[in-house]
Parts: sequence; C-alpha cells; structure tokens
Amino acid sequence: MIVAPAVVLVALLAGLAGWVIRGSVVRRDEGRLARAEHAAVEAERARAEAADQRLQAVIDAVPQGAVVYDRTGRPTMGNALGRRFIDARHRDALVELAARELVAAVSHNGAHAARRPVEPAGTPRMVVDVQARRLAGGGAIVLLEDTTERRRLEEVRRDFVANISHELRTPIGAIALLTETMVVEMSAAVTAPEPVLRLANRLHAEAVRVSRTIDDLLLLSRIENDEEPVREAVVVADALVEAIDRVAGAAHERHIEIRLDLADRAVRIRGDRRQLVSAVFNLLDNAVKYSDANSLVVLRTLPVDDEGNVAIEVEDRGIGIPARDLDRIFERFYRVDQARSRRTGGTGLGLSIVRHVAENHDGRITARSCEGEGSTFVLTLPADPRSRSGTVAATEVA
Repeated sequence: MIVAPAVVLVALLAGLAGWVIRGSVVRRDEGRLARAEHAAVEAERARAEAADQRLQAVIDAVPQGAVVYDRTGRPTMGNALGRRFIDARHRDALVELAARELVAAVSHNGAHAARRPVEPAGTPRMVVDVQARRLAGGGAIVLLEDTTERRRLEEVRRDFVANISHELRTPIGAIALLTETMVVEMSAAVTAPEPVLRLANRLHAEAVRVSRTIDDLLLLSRIENDEEPVREAVVVADALVEAIDRVAGAAHERHIEIRLDLADRAVRIRGDRRQLVSAVFNLLDNAVKYSDANSLVVLRTLPVDDEGNVAIEVEDRGIGIPARDLDRIFERFYRVDQARSRRTGGTGLGLSIVRHVAENHDGRITARSCEGEGSTFVLTLPADPRSRSGTVAATEVA
C-alpha cells in the first residue's frame, strides 16, 4: 500500500511536536530541580551564616580573648581581644605561638584541655594565661586572659606575708622562750602566786600558738612561690612514713592509733618530697586534733587508677564537718569550730597548705564528712608512669 505524502508529513510533524513537548517538559523539570537545589544551598548557607553569627555573638560576649581554630589548626574566628594575637608581631607573637602549640596538643595528642601561662620578656610586664579546649566537632577554642595585674597583686601579697612573718618570727620566738623560762622559774619557786603562774602559762601557750601561725605562714608562702616545685621521683610510702613520724608524738599523747595501709609500696610521684610530707602531715595533724582520745586514724593509699593517679586518704572518727562548711575548709584561716581550734592550737592554715601542694603537683584535694562520725580527706596526685605496677598489701601501725 502506498502512503500518501500528506499522511507521512502529518506523522512527522506529530512526532516532532511530541519531541518538542517532551524536551520542554524535561527542561522545565530541570529548571525546577536547579531552582530547588539553589534554594536548598541558599537555605543551608543562611543556616550556616546564622550559626556563625550566633557563635560570633557568643565569642564576643566572652570576657577573655577567644579564638576558634579548625581541624587544620587555622584560626577561623575570634573576638576583638583574641584577634589581637592572630598574626601578631613582637611580644604578642609568643602568645600566638603558645596558642598554636596548645591547639596542636589538644587536637593530636588526645588531651581534652591544655593550659600555659606566657610571660614574654620586655617592658611593661605582661602575663597571659593561654588555655585551649578541644571542640566536639573538631578543632579547638583558645581563651586568652591578661593576668598581669592579678599576678602583681598576688606577688605583693605573698611578699608582704613572707616579709612580715620573717620580721615577727624572731621577737615571737624570744617571747616564747622568755615566758617558758618564767614558767619554769615560778614552778620551782615556793612562794610564787598561783594567779601569776597561771597567767605565765597562758602567756607562754599564746606565744607558742602565734609562733606556730608564723611558721605556717612562712611554709604557705614558700609553697605558693614554688608553683613549679622540684620534680624528683618520690616514693609515696616513704613520704607517708615520714609524715607519721612527725605527728606520732601528738598522737601518742592522746592515745590515738595511726594505721598505715599501702596498696602499693613502690608507687611514686614526680614532685617535691618536702611539700608532699607537709601536706600529709597537716592532714594527719588535723585528724589527731579533731578526733576523740583512744580513737583510730587510718592513712591509706589506693591503687593507681585508670587516669594514672594515686589517691592518699586520711580517715578519722572525729567530730566531722558540717555540710555547710565543706566548701570553705580549704580557705586560709577558715576554721569550723573556733573555740576548739583555740584549744587545740590550730592556725587555720593547714588545709590551705594542702590545697596549694595539690595544685603545685597538678592534683586535687577533696573531703567527705558526716558530722559526729568523722571525715575522710583524699589527696589525689599524678603517679610517676615509671612506677612499678602491681599491688602489694601492707599494714603498719604507728
């Protein structure tokens, strides 16, 4: 059958029209898809910009300098004070260098946070506390705080306390010696009036108490100045035995038993032996003073924990500490029971000394107590990684 040319032409035109229509639909769909993709990209960009603006507002509200670093260690945003140390020159460049080193430490070495004071040479004096913290999504935030004035005031206070304590030590010591001589001479005299002897004894006791306070102030000043104590391997067990020896006389007078329980005789710390002994002695001294006669004080060490820390515990069965006072007992001169502290000769500086020793050794001191039942103080310090592992049980009584 022969198809008429008109029919062929109509079929061709119909096919062409269908192709044109389909092409138009495809182009229209592609246009809609492109517009949808563009809208999604713009919405995501807007959300990101809004998030950045909120983050920038938060950073601007931080009172310290703040700089955010991405995963590559590149600074991405910061507030006005923080930007001062980005691409800085002269002394500020040393602060930026410290910030980058701390960012690398928290980003690649597994540390959650790192901190370092930076004091560039030159005048005027400048001390900047640099602290880096790892961010959950990668990167880190660096906080920079100018602590120059705070450091200056702390040094003035420490110098004043140390100087005045040195000046008072000699005359107070002389007064204590003279009053002791008076008490001895009056006790030997047959005609010495009883009130005078009683007053001489009281005067000597008060002179001794002031002398102890001055000695504690000097010790505290020295420990405060030793922010970077001598770093040597200290066998914890040996330091604890030395602290027990220092308090043994007072414990014997009150018939208080001091029991030493060691989880590991070989564990060591890196630090200052004198400071460690002073800290443990002050904890034991408090335990003896505030425990009833014929009671027990336990000094123990716990096995090194998963974080590489060794805990030293001092447990007593004494009067305990009210819950309202637990947050303040480590303040200098703070005493829970003023009347009992005067009777026992407490200075209110012992626990402050312990706190400073813990801070100097990157450790911490905590307390738990139940009023009327006793208290437990826990001194936690980083153990020397080279300490021999394993547990050796030991019990000693002093």
